[in-house]
Amino acid sequence: MHKQIYISILSIIGVFHLGVSQEKDKNDIGTETVTVTKAYTPTISDAFKIKSMPNLNDSIVLQKKKINYNIFSVPVASTFTPAKGKATEVQKAKPEKLYNSSLALGLGNYNNAMLDFYTSRAFNRDERVDIGLNHFSSRGDIDGTVLDNDFYNTKLDASYSKKDRDVSWGTNIGLQHQIYNWYGIPEGAFPDAVIAGIDAKQNYYNAELGANVKVNDALFKGADLLLRRFWDVTDSGENRFKFQPVFEFPLTDQALTISGNFDYVGGAFKNADVNNSNNTGDINYGHFQVGVSPSLLIVSDDVRINLGANIVYGMDTENSESNFYIYPAVTASYRILDENVIAYGGIKGDLKQNSFHDFVGDNPFVSPTLTITPTDKQYDAYVGLKGMLLPSLSYNFKGSYTAENRKPLFKLNPSNDFRNDEKGYYYGNSFEVFYDDIKTLGIFGELNLDINRNFSLGINAEVYDYDTETDNPAWNLPNMTGSLFMDYQIDEHWYMGANIFYVGEREDLSSQVVQNVQPSQYPSTIITLDGYFDANAHMGYRFNDQFSVFLKLSNIANNDYQRWANYPVQGFQALAGFKYKFDF
Repeated sequence: MHKQIYISILSIIGVFHLGVSQEKDKNDIGTETVTVTKAYTPTISDAFKIKSMPNLNDSIVLQKKKINYNIFSVPVASTFTPAKGKATEVQKAKPEKLYNSSLALGLGNYNNAMLDFYTSRAFNRDERVDIGLNHFSSRGDIDGTVLDNDFYNTKLDASYSKKDRDVSWGTNIGLQHQIYNWYGIPEGAFPDAVIAGIDAKQNYYNAELGANVKVNDALFKGADLLLRRFWDVTDSGENRFKFQPVFEFPLTDQALTISGNFDYVGGAFKNADVNNSNNTGDINYGHFQVGVSPSLLIVSDDVRINLGANIVYGMDTENSESNFYIYPAVTASYRILDENVIAYGGIKGDLKQNSFHDFVGDNPFVSPTLTITPTDKQYDAYVGLKGMLLPSLSYNFKGSYTAENRKPLFKLNPSNDFRNDEKGYYYGNSFEVFYDDIKTLGIFGELNLDINRNFSLGINAEVYDYDTETDNPAWNLPNMTGSLFMDYQIDEHWYMGANIFYVGEREDLSSQVVQNVQPSQYPSTIITLDGYFDANAHMGYRFNDQFSVFLKLSNIANNDYQRWANYPVQGFQALAGFKYKFDF
C-alpha cells in the first residue's frame, strides 16, 4: 500500500509540472531565422502501372473451370521417303573448239572466184606465226563495155610476234598483186580499129615490211615501223618510210604522252601528165615530214578531256620547199546522264601524207601520171551526242565542219588524141588527181539495235555540203551517203546477214585536149552521176564446228549504176562456197 501511495503522489506532481510549463511557453514564443540555401525543386514520383490482371477480392467473381485437352491420334501409313536437296545446275553452252587454220573457197557468176586461207602456229606461250592468203578475181563481161573488164587481187601476209614480261614485239611482211583494166570507154566513142589496138591492162605490185614494239613500265612505250615499195607495169614506182615512236611521262594524276612521226614518200612516174599533148618528161616527187604530238589526258567521274597539239615540219625534197604547221588536237566528252546521254566534241588537224599506193586503193583506175602532194587539213571540228535510248538501242548524232587545203579529188583525164603511150589510159578512161581547197559541212546520224547476241541491226546516214576555192564542184564527192546492215544468228546452224548502202549524186568533167591551150580552156562537159542503192546479202549453214557452206549475193536489185564516170558495175552476182576449219 505504501508503494501505491508513493506512485500516486509522483504522478500528481508530474501532471502539475507539465501544465505549468505549457502555460509559460504559450505566453513567451521566441523568434528564429530560417536561411534557404537551395531553390525549391518539386519532383513527381514515378507512377505505378496498374496491373493488367488486378487481384479482385470479390465473392461474386466466377472461378474459371480448368479444361484438359486430349488429342486423338490415328496412325497413317506413308511410303514417302525424304531425299537430300540438290541445287539446279546452270545450262552451260558448249565451248566452241578453236582451230588454228581455215580454208574458204567460192565460185560465182561473172566467173568470180574467191580464196581465203589462214593459219596460226604457236611455238610456245610467247611466240606465234600467222600466215594469210586472200584472192578474189572476176573474168566476166559487163554489158555496155567494149574493153576487157576483168580484175584480179591476191594478197599474202605473214607475221611473227613474241611476248615477254616487259616487252612484246613483232614483225610482218606483205605481198600483193592487182590487175585492173581502164575499161571506161562508152560504146561508139571510138572506131573498132582503135578499140582493138588499146592495151588497157594495168598491174600493181606491192611489197612491205613492218615492225612494232610495246614496252611496259617505261618512259618509252613503243613504236611502229613501215617500209613499202609500190610499183606498176608502166615503170611507175614509189617508196614509203614511216616511223612512229611513243613516249609517256607520268605526272601527279595524269600522264603526258608524246608521239613522234617520221614519214617519207617519194617516187617517179615515167609518163607525163595526160593534159600534155606530148608524152615527154616524167614526174618526180618526194615529201618528208617530222612531227611531234604532245597530249595530256584528264579523266574525272563524268568528264574526259584530251589536250594536245600536232606540230609538223614538212619538206618538199624535190622542189626544196618547206613549211611549218601547228594543228590543234583537242577532244572532250561529258556524261550528262550516265551512259544514256554523252556529249562529245573536238578539233583536230594534220598534214596528211598522200601517196600513189593510197590513191590506187581509193580508185584503181587512176592514170600513172599523178601529182603527189600532202593535204593541209587545217582543222576538223565536230560536236555530237551519243548514248542509249533503250537498253538495246544506241544512237550517235554528230555535226562537223572541216577546212582542207589541197584536198585530192578524182577527176576524169581528158581524151588526148595526140598521145601514143604504151598503155591505153589517155582515151578519157582514167582519172587524175585534182587538188582544191574545200570547206565541208557534214551532219551524221546513226542508230544501232542489239536485241541479243544473235541479232543486230543498224542504220546511218550523212549529208555533206561543199564550198570549193575554185568554184568548181567537189569532183566525185557525194552529197549524201547512207547504209543499213543486219546480222542474224537464226539457230545453231543457220545464219544470215544483209547490208544496203546508198551513194548520192556526184559530178565529174569530160574534156578533150587541144594543142597550145590551157587545160582550163579545153572543151568540156560536166557529167552528173546518179545516186544509187546497192543491196547485198549472205547466208550460211554450219554442219559442225569445222564445216559450213555459204551463199553471197551482191547487187541484188541488178542496178545498172556507175561508181565512177563511164565505169558501169557488174549486175546481180551470186557466189557460193564452203569454209573448212582444221588444225595444221
